Amino acid sequence: MSQSVVLDKEAAPDGGGRLRGHPWLTLLTVAVGVMMVALDGTVVAIANPAIQQDLHASPADIQWVTSGYLLALAVFLITAGKIGDRFGHKTTFLVGAVGFAATSAAIGFAGSIQQVILFRVLQGLFGALLQPAALGLLRGAFPADRLNMAIGIWGGVIGASTAAGPIVGGLLVEHVNWESVFFINIPVGVIALVLGLLILKDVRAENAAKSFDVPGIVLLSGAMFMLVWGIIKAPTWGWADPATLLFLGGALLALVFFAVWQKYAEEPLIPLSLFRSVPLSAGTLLMVLMAFAFFGGIFFVTFYLQNVHGMAPVDAGVHLLPMTGMMIVGAPVAGFLIGKIGPRIPIVAGMLFTTAAMLGMSTLDIHSGNGAMALWFVLMGLGLSPVMVGATEVIVGNAPLELSGVAGGLQQAAMQVGGSLGTAVLGAVMASKVTGVLPGNWEAATGGPLPVGPDGEQLEQAAQLGIAPPNASQGVADAVHSSFVSGMGVAFVVASIVALAAAGLGLLTKRGANDAGPAVHI
Repeated sequence: MSQSVVLDKEAAPDGGGRLRGHPWLTLLTVAVGVMMVALDGTVVAIANPAIQQDLHASPADIQWVTSGYLLALAVFLITAGKIGDRFGHKTTFLVGAVGFAATSAAIGFAGSIQQVILFRVLQGLFGALLQPAALGLLRGAFPADRLNMAIGIWGGVIGASTAAGPIVGGLLVEHVNWESVFFINIPVGVIALVLGLLILKDVRAENAAKSFDVPGIVLLSGAMFMLVWGIIKAPTWGWADPATLLFLGGALLALVFFAVWQKYAEEPLIPLSLFRSVPLSAGTLLMVLMAFAFFGGIFFVTFYLQNVHGMAPVDAGVHLLPMTGMMIVGAPVAGFLIGKIGPRIPIVAGMLFTTAAMLGMSTLDIHSGNGAMALWFVLMGLGLSPVMVGATEVIVGNAPLELSGVAGGLQQAAMQVGGSLGTAVLGAVMASKVTGVLPGNWEAATGGPLPVGPDGEQLEQAAQLGIAPPNASQGVADAVHSSFVSGMGVAFVVASIVALAAAGLGLLTKRGANDAGPAVHI
């Protein structure tokens, strides 16, 4: 159904071709802004080992550099989407872009791992403002029949920045320092701000909510916090620990209260009628499972390349190019295919490719060559592209225009919850496997038992990152690396099972049913 829209005070572009409000220039602008987020993700993955060494961070600390960011995103994304729907996606996008760049600078100046984690959390809050607003702006600028192509091109730009991240980040870590990888977001943020002020037109639905569902925001934010916090801490506390059960149970209870409240709220944060759309619900769960498999599995890859194979950061970035390169190519192609045949076949095929890639990566060992790694990375990049584009179009396209920001927040929140869950669960699976096989590998290499007490715990923690003791013999290094690879292999098998389940969900998806607002000057 078409939604009536109100524009900001600036008129739509006329036949003379004014810049403001132009759909393709809007696409360019939001892509530049979201590029920071994509660039930041791969840069941080490459920089993690350097951050860990320079700031003497524990494995738990370095995982928080990722998890703290994901936690902030997950808690705030849907509320941020509602802020965009209420106050306009243009303003929300610009605030997010400026804040993301500013907190990136703060991370670069941080002097301790605690400060890095704090500013990563703040960075996540601004990222939460930026991402749903970007999708809301696209949703308002393009009609339904071109939205998938726009999202495909948008995804290709994100793929390009994702590919550039490891290379640029690797060069900076290797030749400057790890702090510099965060400073590169500053010029990108400035460009996004200038383009946004010149080009973006605020498009919002006439019947968008005029007030905030404060109890709903509190309940949903609390539920998301308890859920993601419980997931993140579970590997440390233990999944059966009372504290873990308290947080996960509290999250479930808060979600129940949230659902009940939404039935009675005058202007609910997320109208439950939204989930009457089977494709939208399936697309949301699909994003959770896809992110679980991808982010949970890929977390280990940079440590595998740098610590097991001894690659410099820039070399590790180059070795990830087959995956990110395929995402650059695959996203626009996926957008075209989805426009022609709908999202179902591309999504199912993509998740089957991803399943095969995960199984293939589970077979890597300490002596695997570049050809084997490149094959699985290519397959994963090809598999992820149609899923990223298709699931996003399914969620955003099946929501009415006045909820485009909430739908964008829902899409991103599903990805962040899945990523947090995947990192925590697969991290726990890997840690358990490494702890189980390390003593035997150590004894076979040294002829003696693994040290006990603090020394043994330190060795186990290092092995979970693939780090051999300094000046270790080749046998000891192989024992540690083999233990790490064993854990990584089991984690990828679990990820492949989750990816296969996501392929089944893809059968329930279909093209967005709601038209976007009137497109301008296409």
